[in-house]
Amino acid sequence: MCKECGCGLGGDDVKIGGHSRHHGHSHGHSHGHEHHHGHSHAPIKLDLNRSLMEKNDRLAERNRGFFKAKKLLVLNVVSSPGSGKTTFIRETAAQLAGKLRVGVIVGDLATDNDAARLREAGIPVVQITTGAVCHLDADMVSKAAAQLDLDKVDVLVIENVGNLVCPADYDLGEDLRVVLLSTTEGEDKPLKYPPMFHSAQVAVITKTDIAAAAGFDREQALGNLRRVSHHAEIFELSSKTGQGMQAWLDFLVKQRGEG
Repeated sequence: MCKECGCGLGGDDVKIGGHSRHHGHSHGHSHGHEHHHGHSHAPIKLDLNRSLMEKNDRLAERNRGFFKAKKLLVLNVVSSPGSGKTTFIRETAAQLAGKLRVGVIVGDLATDNDAARLREAGIPVVQITTGAVCHLDADMVSKAAAQLDLDKVDVLVIENVGNLVCPADYDLGEDLRVVLLSTTEGEDKPLKYPPMFHSAQVAVITKTDIAAAAGFDREQALGNLRRVSHHAEIFELSSKTGQGMQAWLDFLVKQRGEG
């Protein structure tokens, strides 16, 4: 994952709402001491994972406190590419109109196509283009949220980068992590990516309208979800036809009311 592979150490090419993210500090490499080589030294291994994740976790808790003060319900929506996240979010926002106001932060490696689709539907949205970084982190979310008028938002949806591996490590300050599994992906996705599915409080089976055409085995998929995500609320729906959407919308209204 990112904490092992190091992709989370990049980020100079991240753009948030069209602006580059700058870290605000310099990295000096000169040392105020001499190196003596008169004797050998055993190799030293430095574990940098802990500090990297601790920084993100601190920022996530700060985000969480800020979002709570704003009385927001915050969702971190994660999935593999092509599961239907953007359509799911667009239809969720459209069908909640008059009940809850939805704002969106979209994360993608490149292009702002998804953000444009949401913007065309009248949804307030900020795009994060991550470049080589395969997940969103708490700092990116904080900077993107600052570009939304959160006083006009009840539900903040974070559409994470399409990836079922690295985003599992990064707390963004959300209330609920929502993982999508489309009927076109195969029933064994929860078994292949257990950290992500286990970390989610909600699992949504999408594209149920084409389940038969895709040869989707519903019972096997549900069994795998219950095995890995045994604590998660499970919804089955089609964003395209609207089948199953009402249960999901009622759940959000209830969660926002209890927040």
